[in-house]
Amino acid sequence: MSLKQKALDYHIDGKIEINVKKPCVSAEDLSLAYSPGVAEPCMEISANNELAYKYTNKGNLVAVITDSTAVLGLGDIGAIAGKPVMEGKSVLFKKFANVDAFDIELDEKDPDKIVEICKALAPTFGGINLEDIAAPKCFYIEKKLQESVNIPVMHDDQHGTAIITTAGLLNALEINGKDISKIKVVVSGSGAAGIACAKMYQSVGVKNIIMCDSKGVIHSKRDDLTEQKMEFAIDTDDRTLGDALRGADMFLGLSKAKLLTPDMVKSMANNPIIFALANPEPEIRPEIAHEIRDDIIIGTGRSDYPNQVNNVLGFPFIFRGALDVRATKITENMKIAAAQALAKLAKESVPSEVCKAYGVDEIKFGKDYIIPKPFDPRVLLVVAPAVAKAAVEDGVALVKEFDESAYVQRLKNLF
Repeated sequence: MSLKQKALDYHIDGKIEINVKKPCVSAEDLSLAYSPGVAEPCMEISANNELAYKYTNKGNLVAVITDSTAVLGLGDIGAIAGKPVMEGKSVLFKKFANVDAFDIELDEKDPDKIVEICKALAPTFGGINLEDIAAPKCFYIEKKLQESVNIPVMHDDQHGTAIITTAGLLNALEINGKDISKIKVVVSGSGAAGIACAKMYQSVGVKNIIMCDSKGVIHSKRDDLTEQKMEFAIDTDDRTLGDALRGADMFLGLSKAKLLTPDMVKSMANNPIIFALANPEPEIRPEIAHEIRDDIIIGTGRSDYPNQVNNVLGFPFIFRGALDVRATKITENMKIAAAQALAKLAKESVPSEVCKAYGVDEIKFGKDYIIPKPFDPRVLLVVAPAVAKAAVEDGVALVKEFDESAYVQRLKNLF
């Protein structure tokens, strides 16, 4: 059976459903679940809105919202056509962090209207995951919406990739012994993910970043740049990706297949880092890169190569931590805490059950393992607490007293 047919069969009748978690088998149960008993929590919440976290599922519920203008590599395919992806996101929220998620596909393209719709929906949810919204309006929507609501908002296409690649970058630099403040990073692709990655790299200490788009290097003499690209416009004589990559310590590709040529790879600095994340075909395949030179650390977005950059290492656990301390937003420190937690976990011994899940006898920190595996259950136990702790420290958590060790124990009993 072809992959296409397997995928279509898998999706018949959808991938998610609603389950009832309280008993409803008697007349008394019915009177508690609905009228007249339901009036009691309604009145409590009316007097104190924060009690919605206690008496409803708000504290474990995320909205996965899209306008389907940038779905995977398919582009603007229409609101309803993006539903399988949003359902899939809901599956991952539940599977990896036991977070309930509803997918909401908006048949609306106007950024201000999208913000107003999301704002109106916000009381229902503990968080909003924006998904597959095209750049540059995704930046505006996320910023404007977060300013308008008191629950965390995150556009995962931006920040998920940034968090995972930052974890990989920190570990790769530890292996090759380079100073993060002195490296040269080249980013190919200046959409949502590219801009967010560059900003996070700056937050952890990278000072020299050259951004490229389809027209070449983003430099100060160009007159066709968006507001977001202007932040990264630099004074340079470099004009092409090839120019920029000479002497580069890291390449981040969020662009198109087979973009990196052998000459480009050869021109990079010693012990270069390559994250070739174009999907399904990366900017360069690892086996080709290793044929060109043997000092590379390389990651892709694919599961059939080492160092997979997979956003499922981020968003379920980031929202888990944010929800559990009733965070009102997701701060830069919360995202950096997630990246640092992932980086640290990759250096720890990997349990045999994780190795078994990937069909190998051993997984060990090194060039082929700088990012944890998605099916490592320890990711939940390190990322969610790191995010929750950062939220409390940043003063954006409604929960003021946070016992990290007790919280980790609670997470161990989550499933």
